[in-house]
Amino acid sequence: MSTPAFGVQGQGAVAVLLLHGIGGGKSIWGEGEGGTAGGTASAIAEAGFLAVSIDFPGYGESAAMGPPDMDSLVASVMSVLAAVAARPGHSRSVLLGHSMGGMVAQELLARQADAVQGLILACTSARFGKADGAWQQQFLAERLAPLDAGLGMAGMAEGLIPGLLAPQASTQARQQASALMSRVPEATYRAALQAIVGFDRRAALAQISVPTLLLAAEHDRTAAPDLMQRMASRIALAEFHCLPAAGHIANVEQPAAFNAAVLSFLRRHFAPA
Repeated sequence: MSTPAFGVQGQGAVAVLLLHGIGGGKSIWGEGEGGTAGGTASAIAEAGFLAVSIDFPGYGESAAMGPPDMDSLVASVMSVLAAVAARPGHSRSVLLGHSMGGMVAQELLARQADAVQGLILACTSARFGKADGAWQQQFLAERLAPLDAGLGMAGMAEGLIPGLLAPQASTQARQQASALMSRVPEATYRAALQAIVGFDRRAALAQISVPTLLLAAEHDRTAAPDLMQRMASRIALAEFHCLPAAGHIANVEQPAAFNAAVLSFLRRHFAPA
């Protein structure tokens, strides 16, 4: 498998790989054309770390690679990890995964526990469910209905994004989130949904042995704070933090608070030399 598109900011020996959600792309971290949403990559780089923003297969500048499944998503991250590890001066790697990206991060560690030295799970869960379960099938039907009706990704984003954000989310946050989702190819979005619909790594949480930050959002109805707190209780080296006044796309809604929580964790556990 070829390495997916990724952007690099900073010169640090500790690399932080940024994994986006199903309605995003590497531009959600402030990397790439039009990428001003949150500035997480720049904040990480300015703090002395190497920020590596990945476009998953089929997103942004990355071509679709292999079948639309978790294997393809994990393999794409592993290939970037290998490329980053080959850089002169590299010492350690940390995964920061938002939503779907957090599921991919968990899956990667479940398969290779020593692949990275730190983990940040933002607005995500350890389980989506059984691919043929009634709730999962209803979820898929509801998410895909606008596309099946011919509204396209822009039409779907218009109806979906408001429910993913906090009630007090700014107009700018709504516009940025909608623009990001609208740019995702419809075929990629459909494939990504199918890739995660059967995800369940609850049993693997206790095997995570690296410093881990569980970053939740007060108004997140997709990955509720109490769910993420329960996840944290099953990981030996976990910390839990909940961002107030934020919904599921917390890094776009409350970028300053999101970035501050991420940097606090990184500085305490992976202080750059």
